[in-house]
Amino acid sequence: MAADLKNVLISGGTGFVGSANARALAEKYPDCTITIIDLNPPRQHALPDGITFIRVDITSAEEVYDAIMKVKPDILIHTAGIVPALSERFGRRLERLVWKINVEGTKNMLEAAKQAGVKGFIYTSTCCVITDNMDSPLPNIDEKWPTPRSSLIYGESKAAAEAMVLEACSKTLATCSLRPSVLCGPGDYQLVPAIHACIEKWETPFVIGDGFNLWDVTYVTNIADAHVLAAENLMTSKTAAGEAMFIQNNEPITFRDFCLAIWDHFGHIPPFELYIPEGLAYIVGLVSECMTWMTRTATTLSRGSVRDACSVRYASGEKAKQILGYEARVGIEDAIRLSCEDYARRLGIELPSKAKQHKE
Repeated sequence: MAADLKNVLISGGTGFVGSANARALAEKYPDCTITIIDLNPPRQHALPDGITFIRVDITSAEEVYDAIMKVKPDILIHTAGIVPALSERFGRRLERLVWKINVEGTKNMLEAAKQAGVKGFIYTSTCCVITDNMDSPLPNIDEKWPTPRSSLIYGESKAAAEAMVLEACSKTLATCSLRPSVLCGPGDYQLVPAIHACIEKWETPFVIGDGFNLWDVTYVTNIADAHVLAAENLMTSKTAAGEAMFIQNNEPITFRDFCLAIWDHFGHIPPFELYIPEGLAYIVGLVSECMTWMTRTATTLSRGSVRDACSVRYASGEKAKQILGYEARVGIEDAIRLSCEDYARRLGIELPSKAKQHKE
């Protein structure tokens, strides 16, 4: 059965993932009417021509209802949400705000979708519904893995919203949830920039733990492909209805190797390597937290960030492959290269490899 996507609404459509979804959808279905709703107008991330933008605060049930009733899309892709900054990721200060946006906002989107007669609802969840619990290693997890009762505020909020979306699945509204891993790609403002910043801070020689812990990293266009496949599925066979699926590049890489690859693209090789036991780093993280509390400044080093850097977190992509036919089109090596090239452009610099090519 061939899908014919005609009218799609994307929440958070001006953001990193939302704009990638819009580009992928427009590329495959150029005649599809695409509406994006977001609190922020289109600015940083490129969007296809012909997109309709409506400014909406998803925490306002009235604004959400008015926009969705006006558009009455066949498919709604709910990407809008808040990801706490690294300095806030391991604390509880923003818990109320995160819950309001990620959970209450999703509730508003679901209720409006039901009233507007939306046929398919795709929720952009995250692997963090599982991996934000760092009490134990999480190697090759699958969708049968239970969500923890408590973890970090981001994972807790996304797990609660995901459960709400899947419970709402019915004969009239087919819903599913996609769980991307850590993301990189054009417009990435968290992962590659944070790792690149280690060069100037002289942090690249330090290895916390043994350096062999595997991570999943996903290139943003791959997760966008998965959203399009999910939209097609919910409009045809509906075998994805009521399901949650991990989405990643399916090429686990050690966190250290990922960092080394990024630094290498910028022409940096650590002059030496100094291994710091996780226990010692944990104590340093605690001291850093105390200093931060006393000076009221932000820090990237904490007990949480130490455990995060040493964690094992990668998932099986078998379910998404079987149900959606999803496979990553951009491999991890190209994903790293393209991400670094994009970040270099934003910094206004030229990567050493590119400069060498120009001279030749």
